Amino acid sequence: MLPSRVLLGTAYYPEYLPRALAGRIDTDLDLMAAAGMTAIRVGESVWSTWEPRDGVFDLDWLRPVLDGAAERGVGVLLGTPTYAVPPWLQRAHPEIAAERRTGERVPWGVRQEVDYQQPAFLFHAERVIRRIVEHHRDHPAVIGYQVDNEPGLLLPHNESTFQAFVAGLRAEYGDVETLNEAWGLTYWSHRLSDWTELWRPDGNSTPSYDLAWRRFQASRTTDFIGWQADLVRELRRPGQFVTTCLAYGRAAVADVPLTGRLDVAAGNVYVHVQDGLDRPPGPQRFEPGWFGRSVAELYLSADRIYGSRHEPFLVTETNATSIGGSQLNHPPYDGQLRQLAWALVSRGARMIQYWHWHSIHHGAETFWGGILGHALQPGRVYREIAAIGAELEQAGAEVAELRPDVDVAVLWSTQSDWALQFQPPLAHPGGTPDPASYRSIVTAFYAGVVDAGLRPGILPAEHLGDPAALAARLPVLVAPAFYIASDDELDLLAEYARAGGHLVVGPRTGYADPEARARTEVAPARLREAAGVHYVEYENLLHPLPVQGTEVAPGAEATRWADDLFVEDAEAMAWYDHPGGGRRPIVTTKRYGSGRVTYVGTVPNPVLAASIAGFAAGSALVRWSDLPDSVTVLSAVNPVGRRLWFLHNWSGDPVDVTAPIAATDVLRKTPVAPGESIHLAARDVHVLRAEA
Repeated sequence: MLPSRVLLGTAYYPEYLPRALAGRIDTDLDLMAAAGMTAIRVGESVWSTWEPRDGVFDLDWLRPVLDGAAERGVGVLLGTPTYAVPPWLQRAHPEIAAERRTGERVPWGVRQEVDYQQPAFLFHAERVIRRIVEHHRDHPAVIGYQVDNEPGLLLPHNESTFQAFVAGLRAEYGDVETLNEAWGLTYWSHRLSDWTELWRPDGNSTPSYDLAWRRFQASRTTDFIGWQADLVRELRRPGQFVTTCLAYGRAAVADVPLTGRLDVAAGNVYVHVQDGLDRPPGPQRFEPGWFGRSVAELYLSADRIYGSRHEPFLVTETNATSIGGSQLNHPPYDGQLRQLAWALVSRGARMIQYWHWHSIHHGAETFWGGILGHALQPGRVYREIAAIGAELEQAGAEVAELRPDVDVAVLWSTQSDWALQFQPPLAHPGGTPDPASYRSIVTAFYAGVVDAGLRPGILPAEHLGDPAALAARLPVLVAPAFYIASDDELDLLAEYARAGGHLVVGPRTGYADPEARARTEVAPARLREAAGVHYVEYENLLHPLPVQGTEVAPGAEATRWADDLFVEDAEAMAWYDHPGGGRRPIVTTKRYGSGRVTYVGTVPNPVLAASIAGFAAGSALVRWSDLPDSVTVLSAVNPVGRRLWFLHNWSGDPVDVTAPIAATDVLRKTPVAPGESIHLAARDVHVLRAEA
């Protein structure tokens, strides 16, 4: 069981230290304890240390760390080392190597080079897991286990993998004629007469095939992590939890089914700091990728982890200082680590761990900065983390197990993300396809919620549920780019609006069916009646176009995409002048049943996105007004029903905010009266407990 306070900690790898420094475990643990750290993650990267030769185990090398952690009241998350295999296993069983393309093995020398369904790999993985867990499960420091690490990196093309894929298709479709029809294989003479004619995925151009391949690969990752979790549960002592460390953008990860096999969801949240955490945001310096580029993307990453199981979660890795390659040296400004920590707590984080304790002196990640630099001396970063530790200790159980309040939820569809990576609707300048199209569209709408001063959330498509209950729980639901959607899912969205919810539909929603085939209905498929609008044409916009309307602030623009909307019985809420002539609607709205459907036919710029979110949440409880542009105010409820408000000033300049409620400042232990001015210093955070 996890403690009832938010844990703070780090990944700790004393085995990586140069031999001359190997005796500093007590020094490190003393520094951690002094900084208020309560949890460390160990052991997941060094199979060759646990088992230096086949069947020869060294299981006591970690005991000084475990003993020292227990003496200082630091809990340990013990990792299974299956994502980085030892050289002797690679040499004895070369068949375990994954193939990125058919017949082309991933060269040894990185990590995660393995096709983890190979029998030899599974045999040795089970053996080392059993030995590690059996040896250390009764140690009082061990509070839980992380199985593997960041799974789902590859889409293995091994022969056995492909044959398992074909076997799954045969079980699902029964015969090749059914598959021919489902995937449209008449096109380009791809019709199959026998299962042996199914081509390998290397040169595939069929969207339905690609989507099936991604589903299959994600299911293999889920099965592998679930297998490890079940094995550890068999061996662990009562009260210890099992999780893994998810990188949510990995190619072969479907987070909802995978985290369903664990005791708690855990993920990595990395974000570009320095000016990347300024509000309002400046020009983007990086393309969408494995780390967030803005405050909104920070919150989005955390909300995705919360959404996986719809419950509080663990952050197994986040920024300590510079992240990434040797050329990406962007350490945080003063105060930004504190901002990050409290932002994660506000979204439901039960643990925050930094990657990693000390910068590593060798290897691929030499310049991925730790809390301590290469000189191993405490400095500015350590002192700020120690201040965070003191605040978390002071706040105690009051800020643990939080459930975020949500004014506007944004639907997330992993399968739509996969499909729009294969056939991106958006283009980079110059016309090349943008494989981050789905994430760019979703992020635009999500950021609009944050910019409107509202409280965002993420709802995975797997958690849609009963429409009436959904409308009662989530007053506004945004469905952008919900491209891969079943009839039942689209009907559920319409029923959500009929039951009283405000449904905001974004571009590409409902355009394809679960086989990634373009639907034959007039778009938006199955939502046309509810939305009161349709379109039969669409286009990419080469330049942003100004938008005007009844609920739209100055500076609103349509970007990158436009549906050519025909209004039936809806109201045109916003429009633009088309370069080819004529004024065209781009945002419409319609009452439907007890609710409303608003259709947005473009990727909104920040002004338009905030205008749409503000209109949609007009009836939502927005208690903070006239906020400076640099400030976000989010809230969450703790297990005893107390609402906590988190005020962040994402700027290097101080600002003042007026409190609309009576509250107590949790960190400063001071009362706040309604109407009182709260001073937020540069990059400051206040946590307020609302008084009943």
